[in-house]
Amino acid sequence: MLYSNLFGKTKKEAPKDEVSLNAKLLIRGGFVQKEMAGVYAFLPLGLRVVKKIEQIIREEMEAIGGQELILAALQNPEIWKKTNRWGDDVIDVWFKTQLQGGSEIGLATTHEEPLTQIVTHYVTSYRDLPLYLFQFQTKFRNEMRAKSGLLRTREFVMKDLYSFNRTVEEQEDFYEQAKKAYLRVFERIGLGDITFVTFASGKPFSKYSHEFQTLSKVGEDTIYLSREKNLAVNKEVYTDEVLAELDLDKSELEEVAAVEVGNIFKLGTKYSEALGLFYTDEAGERRSVVMGSYGVGPARAMATVVETFHDDKGILWPESVAPFKVHLVGLGLDDAAVKDKAFEIYEKLLAAGVEVLFDDRADVSAGEKFADSDLIGIPYRLVVSSKTGDKVGVKKRNEDVEEIVSVREFLKIIS
Repeated sequence: MLYSNLFGKTKKEAPKDEVSLNAKLLIRGGFVQKEMAGVYAFLPLGLRVVKKIEQIIREEMEAIGGQELILAALQNPEIWKKTNRWGDDVIDVWFKTQLQGGSEIGLATTHEEPLTQIVTHYVTSYRDLPLYLFQFQTKFRNEMRAKSGLLRTREFVMKDLYSFNRTVEEQEDFYEQAKKAYLRVFERIGLGDITFVTFASGKPFSKYSHEFQTLSKVGEDTIYLSREKNLAVNKEVYTDEVLAELDLDKSELEEVAAVEVGNIFKLGTKYSEALGLFYTDEAGERRSVVMGSYGVGPARAMATVVETFHDDKGILWPESVAPFKVHLVGLGLDDAAVKDKAFEIYEKLLAAGVEVLFDDRADVSAGEKFADSDLIGIPYRLVVSSKTGDKVGVKKRNEDVEEIVSVREFLKIIS
């Protein structure tokens, strides 16, 4: 990508109504554009990051047997009434509207009901199970206080996976697989060392659910962490009884703020029984399908990465989710020889399969280019100028030292 062609450029100032660091840096870096409170558009740089996070999640969900689909955002009230979740007194963040004919529909906040309804058309026997179905789909939630940038929005994409099992034992086995898969996701996007499995309320479904909480001073949740056991307890279930059951010593727990980046729930048979999802087992008995729900928001994960990896100059993207691997900066491009050399190196990098953002602007100072490079936060910066000759200046975003190497040497470094 040539920077001169890139849609969405850097800004010196973020919107004055933004207080969160993730929103300020993502807007200033040209990754997102704020549309209104709690609503953000993803520009090309930002979309590249989100799609990389999505791909990591997709690979880990497929590795445990997940099949991808996509469901409708418009929701039929009749399905939700069967589980008593259409009323605003039960789910208070619904966006609802009326069609011209007067009938009412909703914009999906989650998808347990509609997917369960679909599965009833395809499951009749134990041979049809288990099923593990997931999607990346836009959700809408009428948050009273949309805040914290992309950490809490009214419109967002969620990866939600739903498990459909024959028995509680089979569901619990998959639940543990999903837990490990989530930890692999956060490890791959760079948050593994500071993300912990956290016990939380299972609400009406089970005694516990599990959250994946990333330590962060901007986190809205308070957790009590045992670093030794790599476990934590959410404040909502922080009682002596729970600690005793989990064999956690209160004196050894650390109270910390954290961002919830994912959660998994055992749903039991609530939705299957309400919506008629049954199967016939090997003995010919009619059984309720046992369900689970597993959610993670790619944009929320992206914002958490920004809150975690930054300095006073801008973002420091982990290589796995960076929009590009290399930021090639051409200096003195009004010199034809330097310009030709810069484009030659650009083509070599592309030919080697390297993702490159090339700052090809000839009318911008070196200082401004370097400031933009630091703000955008791509892992490697390569500089081509009259001083580098046939070589390039290489500097990692999180280091201060620049090294002069050949393109071939650089390709060995990043491989």
